[in-house]
Amino acid sequence: MVIYMQKQSRILIACEESGTVTNAFVDLGYMNVYSCDLLPTSGRYPERHIQDDVLRHLEGWDMILAFPPCTYLSVAGNRWLNVERYGEKALERLEKQKEAFEFFMKFIDAPCEKICVENPVGAVSRLYRKPDQYIQPWEYGHPTTKKTCLWLKGLPLLVPTNIVEPTDFRVYKSGAKPGRKDSSWHMDTLHMPKEERALARSKTFPGIAKAMAAQWGEKK
Repeated sequence: MVIYMQKQSRILIACEESGTVTNAFVDLGYMNVYSCDLLPTSGRYPERHIQDDVLRHLEGWDMILAFPPCTYLSVAGNRWLNVERYGEKALERLEKQKEAFEFFMKFIDAPCEKICVENPVGAVSRLYRKPDQYIQPWEYGHPTTKKTCLWLKGLPLLVPTNIVEPTDFRVYKSGAKPGRKDSSWHMDTLHMPKEERALARSKTFPGIAKAMAAQWGEKK
């Protein structure tokens, strides 16, 4: 076996509250992996969580996997950027999009040889460049859809591990989208408070986390 990332390598999982990706690496024996977020972790290894501004902790790592907030970068928010229609609110959102993009780029430009920055389809492709890869949960054992972009530096493309049929959908029975299908995970979060909803939607699917740890941790 050729070791791709040594077990003693220092790995930062940036902007991760859930601990999902951190858990996956620890489960494979990586002892120097740490998550970092402004919030306390809900993961299994609180001793491996840095609760602080992650920008203070971007140096000295062998690999950084970053999951910066997407609220103002996702394509889902594009309709709120119409200045003619929404005026000052649209201008405020454009400013927040600029700030979110600048934060995203801190990870791209971090002093590390192996980097992955994750975000949904959205403004980053326009403001920076198109991603190196699009992935879906159904490629990693979860029967649902959530098209996600990966920008990579020094890391290979993630290879699907368990392709399944994306069957986990429900149908809107009322509202503005009656009859339209949507992923169950997305519909389950619709009526959550804003901050709670954003947190729930930001969680990495475990199958994807395990693939990252297995493929970017060791290469056979």
